[in-house]
Order: sequence, then C-alpha cells, then structure tokens
Amino acid sequence: MNPTALMIMLLSLAIGTTMTLLSHHWLLAWIGLEINTLAIIPLMTKTPHPRAIEAATKYFLTQASASALILFSATMNAWKTGEWSITILSDPYTITLSMALMMKLGLAPLHFWLPEVIQGIPLSTGLILSTWQKIAPMTLLLQISHLTDLKLLITMGLTSILIGGWGGINQTQLRKVMAFSSIGHLGWMVLILKFNPQLTLFNFLLYLTMTAAMFFSLMSISSTKISEISSSWPKSPILVTTMMLVLLSLAGLPPLTGFSPKLLIILELAKQNTLLLASVTMLASLLALFFYLRLTYVMILTLPPHIPPSSTHWRTTKNSPLTAAMTTLALLIFPLSPTFLLII
Repeated sequence: MNPTALMIMLLSLAIGTTMTLLSHHWLLAWIGLEINTLAIIPLMTKTPHPRAIEAATKYFLTQASASALILFSATMNAWKTGEWSITILSDPYTITLSMALMMKLGLAPLHFWLPEVIQGIPLSTGLILSTWQKIAPMTLLLQISHLTDLKLLITMGLTSILIGGWGGINQTQLRKVMAFSSIGHLGWMVLILKFNPQLTLFNFLLYLTMTAAMFFSLMSISSTKISEISSSWPKSPILVTTMMLVLLSLAGLPPLTGFSPKLLIILELAKQNTLLLASVTMLASLLALFFYLRLTYVMILTLPPHIPPSSTHWRTTKNSPLTAAMTTLALLIFPLSPTFLLII
C-alpha cells in the first residue's frame, strides 16, 4: 500500500477512536465509530485477494448494521428524553444500544462475523481489528454500564466464554484461534461489567497487551497455521519460547499476567454472592485452556526432525523492540496488578 494512503488510514483510525473517547453526545460517538469502520476497510483489502474482499464486505455489513441500530436507538432515546447525552438512557433503548455495541465487539451470539473476518485479512490488520477497533465500543459500554441489564450481560458473557472455548478447540488456523480467544476474553469483561466496571477496564487493558504481544510474535515469524509454528523452533528458539508463555498468559495460568484479571473477577463474583456463576465461568474457561495448551504442545514439545546445526540466513528472525516490550508486559504485570488497580 502507498505509504501516504497508509498514513491517512492510520490517522483516521486514531481520529475516529479519539472522537468517540472524548464525546458525551451520541451523535459524535456514532461519527467516531463510522470513521473507524471506514478507515480499516482499505487496510483489509491492501492485498487484493478474494478472501480479503469477502472479509471486508462481511465486516462492513456487520458494522453498518450495528451503527444503524446505535443511531436509531440514540435518536429514539433523544426523542423520548430530550437528551443526547451518553449517560442518560431510557429503558428499552439501553438494551438495543448494549446489543449494538456488543455486536461491534463480536460477543456471542453476535460473533459469527469475527472469526471469518480475521481469517481473511493479514496479521497486521488482524492486530488492529483485535485491539484498536475494540477500544471505542468498549468505552461506550463502560459509560452506560450502570444502566445496562444485568441478565443480558451475564447471558452474553457466559455464552461468549463457552463459544470462545468451543470454537477454538478444532481450529488449525492461528487467526481463527485468536478470534475465538478474543470472544472468550470479551465474555469475561462483559460478565463483570455491571458488578465492577473498573475491573472490566483493567481486564481490557491486559487483553490488549497480551493480544498485541501474540500478534507481534506471529508477524515476526510470519506464521498463520499451527503446522507452521510447529516448525518455527529452529528459526527462533527464544521467540517461540516467549510465544508459548504468552499463550499460557492468555490462558490465565499463574504467575503470568493473564492470571490476575481472572482471579480478581472470580473474587468479585464470590463477593457478590454469585458462587454458581463463578463456578460455571471457571468450568467454561477450561475449554479455552485446552486449546491454548494444545498450541503450546505443538510449538515446544513436537520438534521437527533433521534440525541443521548451522545458523543460516533463513533461520534468523528479526525481532522488533515493540515485540519485546509487549511480550514483557504480557508476561510480567501480575505482581504490579494492585498498583494498576489503584491507578484505574
């Protein structure tokens, strides 16, 4: 892609998200979401492949439907209450707005577009879609968290955790695995949204860090299939080892970063006297743990035969400082969790 066009698209993404973050008016927030949607579509189709075109079309139709529902609900709410403010919502429109924002995020059962779209686009665009594009809708959800319906959030959250685990089990494509991982993590965030919005924000920030670290690592070794990462050890043993640890962090195993949000969410659910919900959530997360462990097994414990001892050119992988920084954060934030919670 032309560097000037790329810069314009990335700048538009930044402007769209910033506009939504700074707005207290539904119309301005909607405009920011639309700028975001339109800016990422050229990035999806920068490699003119039929799969990329299909992914961009699916993404556009889904996001346009969600945006139309947001605009309709906000307009009807303004007609009823006389207010365009994000934090003032009347009863029926709270549910429709919540559902539209969840559709933009890709929460189950409104998730069908996400794995297909991420599978059809390059890893770099998949990184933007899995991290940056989630910021604006999640911010709006956090702003209306005190008005949302608790039963809806619990149902969507549990469904997302189950679908995120089940969907990722039999995948061979790493981008689809990351898509179902994203659905599962967003389920944890939505589950606790009504009880403790600060904890949702904390979980979201750690999710962005861990997902970015995983995508940067996959981009470094140019792998999109499980069969490719199984033979990546000879190319870059250190990077593959850290990738394995990032996967275990995404799974939520102690003492890695991903353990802290899961621990704090279970403690909060126990504090709210919802022990059955906490138990079901933990059992559902075992599904996701299985496919993360499967990936780590393929990466580390199944070495390909005939590994040459020489350090030839094709075996050297250039690791960027950004990959190193994100990986470090994705692995070592757990001891700093209380400090981050105090800041948030």
